[in-house]
This record gives sequence, structure tokens and C-alpha cells, in this order.
Amino acid sequence: MAEEEDVVSKTFRALVESADRKFARVRDFPSYGRAQGQHYIQKVFKAYMRLWKYQQEHRTELVKAGLNRWEIGEIAGRIGQLYFGQYMRTSEARFLVEAYVFYEAILKRRYFEGCEVKDLGVRFKELRFYARFLLVLLILNRTEMLKVVVEKLRALVDDCKANFRETNFKEWKLVVQEIVRFINIDTAFTVKSLRPFRYCAMFDCHPSSVPYVARFHAKKVLKFRDAILMSYHRNEVKFAELTLDAYRMLQCLEWEPSGSFYQKHPAEPKENGVAVDYSGASGLIDMNLAADMTDPSLPPNPRKAILYRPSVTHLMAVMATICDELPTESIMLVYLSASGKPGHINASQLETSGGSRQTTKNKLASHNSVEQNCSAPESHINGKKGSSNYYDDYLWLGPKGNGGSSNLYPGDIIPFTRRPLFLIIDSDSSHAFKVLHGAERGEKAALLLSPLRPMFKDPSSANITQNGSQFTFFLTAPLQAFCQMVGFSLSDSNMEVLNSAENILSTAFAKWEVILCKSPSLDLVWAQVLSDPFLRRLIVRFIFCRAVLSAFCPPEGSDQYLPVSLPQLPNSLSPKSDIVLSSVGQLADHLKVADNFHFDDT
Repeated sequence: MAEEEDVVSKTFRALVESADRKFARVRDFPSYGRAQGQHYIQKVFKAYMRLWKYQQEHRTELVKAGLNRWEIGEIAGRIGQLYFGQYMRTSEARFLVEAYVFYEAILKRRYFEGCEVKDLGVRFKELRFYARFLLVLLILNRTEMLKVVVEKLRALVDDCKANFRETNFKEWKLVVQEIVRFINIDTAFTVKSLRPFRYCAMFDCHPSSVPYVARFHAKKVLKFRDAILMSYHRNEVKFAELTLDAYRMLQCLEWEPSGSFYQKHPAEPKENGVAVDYSGASGLIDMNLAADMTDPSLPPNPRKAILYRPSVTHLMAVMATICDELPTESIMLVYLSASGKPGHINASQLETSGGSRQTTKNKLASHNSVEQNCSAPESHINGKKGSSNYYDDYLWLGPKGNGGSSNLYPGDIIPFTRRPLFLIIDSDSSHAFKVLHGAERGEKAALLLSPLRPMFKDPSSANITQNGSQFTFFLTAPLQAFCQMVGFSLSDSNMEVLNSAENILSTAFAKWEVILCKSPSLDLVWAQVLSDPFLRRLIVRFIFCRAVLSAFCPPEGSDQYLPVSLPQLPNSLSPKSDIVLSSVGQLADHLKVADNFHFDDT
């Protein structure tokens, strides 16, 4: 019997070593590109599944041979890592849910709890597990579970500091501070009644416009398959390598499982009202839970490469790879959010509106010289342009004092216009990228460019390092962005007020979609992507953002406060058109903030 247990133990250790070697090879595989080691990744999955099954079948013998519960947790954690890595490479929701299933099982079965306090190595494994689980919960919007895990992580860090005084846990204190700051700032976690960032058919598919969208046929139709998301600001809100702006765009470009917004998942499992104790449970994990949490009726999410503080060369390498692998009749979305100056923080040049229009007017004059530096020459739209315009202003991607190698110029983007490109630039140098219009090398690009400066009633809301970008917020959560701009408190509002506000927006967006579908002046660049729900929603929200800012900012020097679309969208949806302006006015009246706008001047 002892000899049989010895064989089982040796076999298990051999499987662990084999799986770990394979895992080490795929852990740092890039998260972009369609053919990055997929064959080998499947081998690693098989190795860990074989290991997991073996420990389940021989649990009794392995425990007698000295198997620790934390070792089971480590195996489950590795499997969770593999699934999360696959989600980041493919954007397939089922992989994210599988990661959640394994991480939740580790937590509920308390695999890491009850370990010897003196084992520092095991404590670090537990800390890393909590950090990885938090990232999954963040993306899945599991608010209640997120709060539970944050408190567990906080308690563990405090316990480690008390029991391992010679070890520095400053890095883990920062991790706790990061996640607390993130969830306190993002309204998705602080106001439960708000609708999801993801595309939800229940809210975003407007019945009155569906027939028009379904019948709409452009000369050319492009499918949205791939996206690159990059945000690079000093001291911006982030958790791990996911910034707040990138998180919002990530959510905005995914499907919300039908009805899941209304499903409330308890933070602790219960049966008949009594909490379940999993401390004695086996290594069995309910794999059917993943199927229950996914929606097979939904189309696949567009594949997204999320880049954290990339160098210019790395960003261009990723763009080149995705551009090269882009399927025919497809379009690539590129979202770039960054400052236009080395180490520049937008808060220093922000303006406020509302009750201080004369003050704002006076400030505008003092910024004339700055505006000349921020804005690219606009003669390129109708006339000829010199190549120097492509390399005047730039986005800054790099640490302070890193020189011109960190400058991303408009001219750097031109080679990628050989393929269809939907480009969103969120920067105080965004208008410099107007030069791309008409300079494309093959396909005409769709450009959505942010204002040079944001506008808020309350100056404290203006710091991009505290609240994220205003333009990105409008594109991903228009009602929340509107409320933030005028200082309307979401947390103090009842659900009925917010739902009515959302209905006003939905009605307006449906009307605007119909106008886009029926407009004879709609440029082919926009027409060829109008059938895609994600891109259509971005276009309509851009129209809303532009109209709101137009009515909110002072007429003098307003160009710097307005976003730009190139090619131009139809005049029938301009900021001054009645159908657009009336909807903005209706929303402002409903929230009782109309005095912040100058509708009579527009």
C-alpha cells in the first residue's frame, strides 16, 4: 500500500513539474495577434487538466503523502491564469468566465487559508491569487464579490506585515490602494442602478431604428474584428496594467450577456439560507457554472489588444501585426489616449463653465499661445499640406525626459491606413491628427478626435489623473459623463430619475440612427461601419458628446472644446440641428441642470 502511495506521489510531482515547465513558456506570450503559439497553449491546458484530474482521482493517497491544500489552490490558480490569458488574447467571454470559476473555487474552498503563518512563500502565492482574482472581477463587474476580495486582500496584507516584519510589503499596500481608488472612482461600482458599459441588446438595440439599420446597405460593408486600446498618462487611475480609460473602452466593446445585468450573484454561497462550508471539499470544480454564465446566442466580441504604457515602437509593432492579420472586408479600431506633451497633466489647463462665463472668457485669451502649439494647421482640409505637418505635434508615450523617441506623430499612423482604420484620439493634441484625413495610403480612415480641453462645471472633476478622460467617458457612458460635467450627483439620485434619463437618451439615439441610415450625405467611411453595433453606438455617442459640449462651453473659442469627426458627419446631426439640440435640452430639463447651458445662443 505504501509503495502504491509512493508511485502516486511521484507521478503527481512529475505531472506538476511537466505542467509548470510548459506554463513558464506561455506565461509571457504576447496578448495580440491571431497565431501567437495557440498550438502550444493547448498543450499547456491539456497538461494542467490532466494534473487536475489526477489529483481529484488520487486525493486520499496524495493527502497521506503530504499534499497541502495550498498546492491544490496553486494548480487551480494556474488554470485560472491560463484561461485569463486566453481571454486577453481572444476577448472570448467564456475564457474570462472559466477563470472566474477556478478563482472563485479557490476562495470558497479556502485552499490558501489555514496555512502555516511562517510560510512566507505560500503567503505570497495567496497575495498574487487575490490580485489576479480582482482583475477578473473588475472586468466581469462582480461588484459584491469584488468588495469581499478587496477586504480579504487588505486583511492578508495587514497579517503579513504583522507576522513577517523583516519583509517589505509596500508593493502590496499599493495594490490595495490602487483597487480601492479604482472602484471608488468608477461609478459602475458605486452606483448599482446604472446600466452596463457593455453593449446590452435590452438597452442599446432600439426597436424604432432596428428596421432601418437592418435594411441599410452601403456599397461596402466592413466587419469590426480587432481593436487596440492604449491609455498613457502620468499617475492615471489604474489597477495592475489596466487603466481606467482602457477599462471603459474594453467594456464598451463587449457584449453584455442577455439579462445578466439583472442577475444578482451573492458574495457568499448559501443553501437554504445557510452559508456553505467548502473547507473540506474535494478538488472538484463545477465546470457547468461557466456555461450558465455565458450566452451562446451572442456574436463573438471583437478581439482587443490592451497595451499598458507601450513604447512607440512596441505600439507600432502591435499595429503592424494586427493590420497584417486583419481579415478582408474588416476594420481595425485604434484607441489612443495620451498627453500631447512630456509629463503634461491636463488639469493645469482646464476650464470650467456654468455660472462663471466671464471668468472663462477671460481665461481663453490667456491660452491663445498655448492653443497655437496644441493645434495643428488646418489648411490641410481644403488645400495642400506639407509633410512637416505630419510631424509637428504628437502624443507622448514615455517617462519624463525620454526625448523624441517617445513621440507618436500623426505621420507614424499613415502606413496603417492601407487597411480600413477607425481611429479615436483622446488628447490635448488630438487635432494634430486632422492631417491624416486625405493623407491615407489606401483606405479612407474614420477619425474621432477629442476636444483639446475638457469642460466641467466643477473644477475638481477636471483632473484626468483622478477621473479619467471626459471624451472617453462620453463615448463609453454618456449619461454618467453628462452628469459628471454638470455636477449632477448620481449616487444621490433615485433609480426612477436615472431610468427616465436613460430613456431620453435611448429615444434620441434611436432617432439619430434612423437619420444616419436615411441620410444621402453620409460619407462611405461611416456608412460602411454603420451596420456594426459597437461602432454605430460610438458614432451616435460622439454626436451626443459634441452637441452637449457645444451647448455647454462658451461660444468664444469653442473650437478647442469640441470634438471633431473626419470625414464630416451629416449636417442634419450637427450640434445646432433642432433634433439634436432638443434632445440635449430635454435631458438637461429632466435633471434640472438647464441653467448650465446656453441653448438660446446656439
